[in-house]
Amino acid sequence: MSVSELYSQYTRVWIPDPDEVWRSAELTKDYKEGDKSLQLRLEDETIQEYPIDVQSNQLPFLRNPDILVGENDLTALSYLHEPAVLHNLKVRFLESNHIYTYCGIVLVAINPYEQLPIYGQDVIYAYSGQNMGDMDPHIFAVAEEAYKQMARDEKNQSIIVSGESGAGKTVSAKYAMRYFATVGGSASDTNIEEKVLASSPIMEAIGNAKTTRNDNSSRFGKYIQIGFDKRYHIIGANMRTYLLEKSRVVFQADDERNYHIFYQLCAAASLPEFKELALTCAEDFFYASQGGDTSIEGVDDAEDFEKTRHAFTLLGVRESHQINIFKIIASILHLGNVEIQAERDGDSCSISPQDEHLKNFCRLLGVEHSQMEHWLCHRKLVTTSETYVKTMSLQQVVNARNALAKHIYAQLFGWIVEQVNKALHTALKQHSFIGVLDIYGFETFEVNSFEQFCINYANEKLQQQFNSHVFKLEQEEYMKEQIPWTLIDFYDNQPCIDLIEAKLGILDLLDEECKVPKGTDQNWAQKLYDRHSGCQHFQKPRMSNTAFIVVHFADKVEYLSDGFLEKNRDTVYEEQINILKASKFPLVADLFHDDKDSAPASTTSAKGSSSKINIRSSRPQLKASNKEHKKTVGHQFRTSLHLLMETLNATTPHYVRCIKPNDEKLPFHFDAKRAVQQLRACGVLETIRISAAGYPSRWAYHDFFNRYRMLIKKRELANTDKKAICQSVLEHLIKDPDKFQFGRTKIFFRAGQVAYLEKLRADKFRAATIMIQKTVRGWLQKVKYRRLKGATITLQRYCRGHLARRLAEHLRRTRAAVVFQKQYRMRRARLAYQRACRAAVTIQAFVRGMCVRRIYHQVLREHKATVIQKHVRGWAARRHFQRLRGAAIVIQCAFRRLKARQELKALKIEARSAEHLKRLHVGMENKVVQLQRKIDDQNKEYKTLSEQLSAVTSTHAMEVEKLKKELAHYQQSQGGDSDLRLQEEVESLRTELQRAHSEHKILEDAHTREKDELRKRVAALEQENALLKDEKERLNRQILCQSEGDFAQNSVKENLLMKKELEEERSRYQNLVKEYSRLEQRYDNLRDEMTIIKQTPGHRRNPSNQSSLESDSNYPSISTSEVGDTEDALQQVEEIGLEKAAMDMTVFLKLQKRVRELEQERRKLQVQLEKREQQDSKKVQMEQPKNDVDLDQDADLAYNTLKRQELESENKKLKNDLNELRKAVAAQAAQNNSTPSSPSSPDGYSLLLNQLKLAHEELEVRKEEVLILRTQIVSADQRRLAGKSSEPNINARTSWPNSEKHVDQEDAIEAYHGVCQTNRLLEAQLQAQSRAHEEEVERLRAQVEALKEELDRQQQTFSQTLLLSPEAQVEFGVQQEMSRLTNENLDLKELVEKLEKNEKKLKKQLKIHMKKVQDLEAAQTLAQNGKRRHELNRQVTVQRKEKDFQGMLEYHKEDEALLIRNLVTELKPQVLAGTVPCLPAYILYMCVRHADHVNDDLKVHSLLTSTINGIKKVLKKHNDDFEMTSFWLSNTCRLLHCLKQYSGDEGFMTQNTAKQNEHCLRNFDLTEYRQVLSDLSIQIYQQLIKIAEGVLQPMIVSAMLENESIQGLSGVKPMGYRKRSSSTADGDNSYCLEAVIRQMNSFHTVMCEQGLDPEIILQVFKQLFYMITAVTLNNLLLRKDVCSWSTGMQLRYNISQLEEWLRGRNLHQSGAVQTMEPLIQAAQLLQLKKKTPEDAEAICSLCTSLSTQQIVKILNLYTPLNEFEERVTVGFIRTIQAQLQERNDPQQLLLDYKHMFPVLFPFNPSSLTMDSIHIPASLNLEFLNEV
Repeated sequence: MSVSELYSQYTRVWIPDPDEVWRSAELTKDYKEGDKSLQLRLEDETIQEYPIDVQSNQLPFLRNPDILVGENDLTALSYLHEPAVLHNLKVRFLESNHIYTYCGIVLVAINPYEQLPIYGQDVIYAYSGQNMGDMDPHIFAVAEEAYKQMARDEKNQSIIVSGESGAGKTVSAKYAMRYFATVGGSASDTNIEEKVLASSPIMEAIGNAKTTRNDNSSRFGKYIQIGFDKRYHIIGANMRTYLLEKSRVVFQADDERNYHIFYQLCAAASLPEFKELALTCAEDFFYASQGGDTSIEGVDDAEDFEKTRHAFTLLGVRESHQINIFKIIASILHLGNVEIQAERDGDSCSISPQDEHLKNFCRLLGVEHSQMEHWLCHRKLVTTSETYVKTMSLQQVVNARNALAKHIYAQLFGWIVEQVNKALHTALKQHSFIGVLDIYGFETFEVNSFEQFCINYANEKLQQQFNSHVFKLEQEEYMKEQIPWTLIDFYDNQPCIDLIEAKLGILDLLDEECKVPKGTDQNWAQKLYDRHSGCQHFQKPRMSNTAFIVVHFADKVEYLSDGFLEKNRDTVYEEQINILKASKFPLVADLFHDDKDSAPASTTSAKGSSSKINIRSSRPQLKASNKEHKKTVGHQFRTSLHLLMETLNATTPHYVRCIKPNDEKLPFHFDAKRAVQQLRACGVLETIRISAAGYPSRWAYHDFFNRYRMLIKKRELANTDKKAICQSVLEHLIKDPDKFQFGRTKIFFRAGQVAYLEKLRADKFRAATIMIQKTVRGWLQKVKYRRLKGATITLQRYCRGHLARRLAEHLRRTRAAVVFQKQYRMRRARLAYQRACRAAVTIQAFVRGMCVRRIYHQVLREHKATVIQKHVRGWAARRHFQRLRGAAIVIQCAFRRLKARQELKALKIEARSAEHLKRLHVGMENKVVQLQRKIDDQNKEYKTLSEQLSAVTSTHAMEVEKLKKELAHYQQSQGGDSDLRLQEEVESLRTELQRAHSEHKILEDAHTREKDELRKRVAALEQENALLKDEKERLNRQILCQSEGDFAQNSVKENLLMKKELEEERSRYQNLVKEYSRLEQRYDNLRDEMTIIKQTPGHRRNPSNQSSLESDSNYPSISTSEVGDTEDALQQVEEIGLEKAAMDMTVFLKLQKRVRELEQERRKLQVQLEKREQQDSKKVQMEQPKNDVDLDQDADLAYNTLKRQELESENKKLKNDLNELRKAVAAQAAQNNSTPSSPSSPDGYSLLLNQLKLAHEELEVRKEEVLILRTQIVSADQRRLAGKSSEPNINARTSWPNSEKHVDQEDAIEAYHGVCQTNRLLEAQLQAQSRAHEEEVERLRAQVEALKEELDRQQQTFSQTLLLSPEAQVEFGVQQEMSRLTNENLDLKELVEKLEKNEKKLKKQLKIHMKKVQDLEAAQTLAQNGKRRHELNRQVTVQRKEKDFQGMLEYHKEDEALLIRNLVTELKPQVLAGTVPCLPAYILYMCVRHADHVNDDLKVHSLLTSTINGIKKVLKKHNDDFEMTSFWLSNTCRLLHCLKQYSGDEGFMTQNTAKQNEHCLRNFDLTEYRQVLSDLSIQIYQQLIKIAEGVLQPMIVSAMLENESIQGLSGVKPMGYRKRSSSTADGDNSYCLEAVIRQMNSFHTVMCEQGLDPEIILQVFKQLFYMITAVTLNNLLLRKDVCSWSTGMQLRYNISQLEEWLRGRNLHQSGAVQTMEPLIQAAQLLQLKKKTPEDAEAICSLCTSLSTQQIVKILNLYTPLNEFEERVTVGFIRTIQAQLQERNDPQQLLLDYKHMFPVLFPFNPSSLTMDSIHIPASLNLEFLNEV
């Protein structure tokens, strides 16, 4: 392409400008070769003529298209030159606020002078694992690239951070180290990454200072090596420092400060531990106040000092050493304030002995005051024969003092660096390392001295290394792509380096001059002039004889030679060092004893005017050898720099160039002049020049094809080889073959060719746009014509329709008139006819009615007569029937009574017969064993009852005889008056019964009235209490209204806050579970490592008392031996120890409250006891006369009771005998089992069985007799009690059978006894109710008293509260509520402890009883086994019982390991395909249920513990298997549900069937294991999510952002050196959305097939969709290339596909769509208009789920893919920010994709019963027996 084509009209160019460096302009007419000038229009619309040098024909630089402006990589620009680079950086920095930009292999970082939220943990995780070109430029991307290359290439890496002071080098290096510490965290618990980060505040405190260019400028260089092991975890670090600026300790320029540590120490001088330092504010010290202002805006020195101390502590520096360090630093400040007084002669000076600062200096360093005072003002001169002590002038003393201060600080700095390295050192072998070099950039000031010379020398070496590395990379790229290349000419600064470090170079001459006794700076400068005057890199200034100029790669620098020799020598006097060596503080002495390089310098002077003191010649040892071998500062720096370069050359370097945008430290302010100076100095433009010399633009074939597909002809698209298509297209489009080259995988273009292709592409689009516009406009006109034509036709149609409707209306009206006439005439005729008809009908109706009424009256009279006759005849018949029925009933009753008595006698006789008992007990053989336990007791009862029966029989006979005699005597005496007396007696009984009823009714009424009164009183009290409560609440509301205006809103907010806290608490708990599992995993890994490390050839035995099962278990077991009494508790306390048994405050308060309650209860019991004693004494006094009358009757009753007790004791003895007999039978059966050959065993057993039958029959007979005896005793007792209330004697009762009245005597007596018994029962009930009533009254009174006390206390509290302020009232109310809740909590705790104690006691008793039952069942089992072996015909009964499966599985203890292995550790989910889901969980529960059934707590504990450990081992082994993890998550949850469903807790049994309730656990409470299984389920769920995320995460970015779901929608922009890894065609990392959906289908199918709860499946996909949203949105926020309109369209399509998938799987209720809301709004934001304020308002109202920071970031990143799109203006972004100011959004930019929602496991009971579950044979569980 010719020059005239490039420089055509409207082409934009760059022209030089003195203010802005470069300025944009536009050509107003085409350029033709030979023109002497260009006609330009500037941006301010001014016209300018730009002259062109005809000889050189140097045209202005072309400007890149706007589509390329703002690129991430400067090498992606089509035109590579200085103005393009500067403009791209300026646009990114000012408009998009992007501080990082790539320039090939260099990361350019511009200091924003503002804290940006782009360095958080979320950003680190976002960059971790990503390729460097995938994300926006960032220091983390460079760190990740270094970390990845170290792991991939097995080669050490280096990150070289350079730049001017204030450019942000230290911060960049610090963030790089933070990244390594985060992604490469230490594998052990040494926390080495924290120590690496902790070294930063220490080094900043002692090595950084405020300068005019930077508030935190590093005044030394450092290279930190971070060591990694084979697994690339940080194991240690090491730091090297270079060229500390010691002169800053004693001198600071204006507006500068000394090192930060001095000001931090002065800020903390008021602390008690620093009183001995005698420090005050920094303004009081000369060394800290020379720069003027001692503070930095926005910096708190005291807070930074605390951070420094914390960092020292973290690095292991002891507190004593820290105090000593601070003493040395404080001593330097005091040394600077020492006042030196000059003497009159001017050649000597002195220091006052009372100088406080000198005293403090000597005290803090532990040296002799007098010696230091002397040697500060004197010096020692040593000759071969004598030693002289010479005084010094004032200036010499000041210089010596300053040299001493600098030397002390330098030694301390070196010691601290050494301690830091010791703390970061590791004994493990280092596999590789990454070095971070934070070194000073190129410096040039008005006055440049030795420090600037060394700094620029180091930058020359680094620039040489940088140039060679860039050239080597370019060469490797061309060779890899098989492109012929020519040698690129680049700047080589080796001559400049030779000038400095070669033999007889600047440093060599400086060292030589330092060795000369009288060497001076002027002599050294003269030697430089003489030696290097002909060198092209060395120049002599015209106006100076003490300065020289070095032409560096960046600029010319003039150095002033004054001070070079002194700084190179670094002189300090030996005498002062010897005093410090003798310090009483070991640290101070060690600082200078280790000083090997800086030997004391003894300079000689030829001045004879100075006074000398002659000392005797002691011929000391000369130290000339030390002086000869003493290394100068320049020599040391050159050596360390060579070592550094060797290290860097042995590593793969990564470059970070920090740029300072302005000197005023203004945030986001860009000074073009300063920026271009630094770009030239740091090598960025050199990189651009090297790239531009070759083929800077590089395109992959696939990306080129996608971008420029529209330039390809249709016939060429038929070819499937994209490489061939690209070649043919380029050969057609670009005629010059030198402008491009075809590589193996890429196309290489010369500078400007991509811009030309973009122009062709834009022209093609413009032509297509015109064609589309033409077609659309034609279509619009056609549509308009059709619309007009249709309207005309419609109007015509409506007009014709109107005329037709008018004609039709006329015709209708004519026809309607005819119809009206017809209808009217017809209606008149019809009305006349109807009137005549109605008259006739009326007459007929009246006549017919009269006839019918006559007939009706006649019929009615006949019917009434019939009814009267019917009733009379019926009455007569009924009277006759009733008489007959009464007679029949009387006869039947008499006959039936006779038959019943006869049958009763027969039944009694039959009941005593043995045959009847045999018939009743047919088939009872199987119950013999059960009845044997009762025989002994019944035999004893029989004996006792027989004795009582005989006694009662004899007594009864005597009484009958006596009664017969009395009856005969009475009959003789009374005779015929018996009937009358009986009637009187009956009447008296009736009256007495009525009186009893009335009294009972009166008592009931009185009780009811009293009860009603009490209820009314209680209601009144409750009403009063309610009124008081209402008043209290009203007052509380008034108080709250005074303190808070909007209580309702606050309560809602508190409710939401409580819900949020609950979620956070649940999340924290699950995070703790996750952290616990992680720590457990780490522990296992460490244990494996220790096993490998400590493994020896011999076999190491584990302790015998240590179980592997218990070691794997981390959960508490079920404690079966509970401690239930006080002695056990005391013993437990003694075992634990006094320290662990100390009570906390809660226990103390609880005990104190319990003591008070016990004291109150004791008083109440004492009062009740006194009342009871008074009542008992009154009753005794009232009942004593009655007792005398009933003594005889009581004696008879006591006798009968005694007899009954004897019978019962005899029955107990019989039961005991039966038990002994049973044991004997069991023993005999066992003996028979052991000797099966004995033939007599069956006969003996049958004989014994017959004896038992006979004994049982006899026992039944005795039981009947005992029942009869008891009946007689009770009847006698009833008669005795009844005799008290009835006066008639027994003789009268015996005469009742002769009464003429038809009343049976026995019936009357029984009725009377029943009435008396009823009265007694009513009386007892009444007394019980009275007692309950009294107790209720007492309780209510106590409650009333308590309420009154509470009311008084609350009123007093309320009166006190009213006197307080509103804030105090609220606080007081909170305190009262806290105290009340505390008391309630203590009560509940006490109640829980009581219940637990009772539960423990009951468990203990239950265990004892169950043990006894087990022993008895064992004996029965032995007996039954004996029967089964000897009687084969009894096997049928056993089989019938086995068929009834109880849902329990039995196994032997030794089979437990086999059970766990077959069911857990070696089970494959595929084996159970087609079976019941969660079958292992059901089997395990059935095993647990059997262990619970047999009350074996050890078996339960062992089985559950082994199961949990087995599941953990399986999950650890298959930690990346989704199917296995899902399988065990479903089984663990099902086992947890089973333990809940069958726990016996009513809350979990609401949905159980009756059969399922039979399968509940009976003996053990497994609540603790439910919690353990819940925690295990959480761990498995988290592992499941981790596996699913690990599978999905590599697919997300490619599928959601990069893959073209809608073909042809997205285009590819030009890319630079940092290309995207996923841009290659058919790449390994290329995924589509269908792949993601297929993977989620696989997850869903696996979880559903394995029976996972639907609620958990919903939570799984909610978590996965959140992760998809977070990863996609984070990449969108960190990638400029995907923030475009087409990406928004792709995103919306992909999101709709995911939503459709959720609806298809019925997962839309999971909340997954809500988690994708930020991504949906981001996609909409990319597609919305972004121009007007209305658009801004729409964006703000729409993007509610995005934070302000995210919205602004997306708008800043928005990049048009075509020239027809417009960029988002800065003003629009400012409008958005202004409208979103009121939002309280978090400062976090990225979403935490590792955030995990708290999981909930809702209770999901199973509908299966345990007895319906079948165990397949494939599980190999034949050893399990169904119970």
